[in-house]
Amino acid sequence: QVQLVESGGGLVHAGGSLRLSCATSGRTLSIYAMSWFRQVPGEEREFVAVIKWSGGITDYADSVKGRFTISRDDAKNTVYLQMNSLKPEDTAVYFCATKRSPFGLGPRRSVEYDYWGQGTQVTVSS
Repeated sequence: QVQLVESGGGLVHAGGSLRLSCATSGRTLSIYAMSWFRQVPGEEREFVAVIKWSGGITDYADSVKGRFTISRDDAKNTVYLQMNSLKPEDTAVYFCATKRSPFGLGPRRSVEYDYWGQGTQVTVSS
């Protein structure tokens, strides 16, 4: 079992920044990758960013590339999402998720993931 707890969401003006954190506990040695997704009411969960636990390789959705940065702190078993130049369309509930084994369909498919956090709300005002 892996437990995930997100934090760092809030209300920010367009152009501002936020840093989300996802603290992991439990069987963290079994983590292959971790990702951030986001979701707005009535829509499917959308891939934002992924980081492979070994090697730190990252990938991003085109909509956030150049503005968001995913990183990890091995000592703290925590993954971060630094979000800069925020736009109103970034408003969503943000979730972190873990994957215990190599991807079959790819990191952008939410069905790939084994554990999810409860989500944290990010609201960007115009």
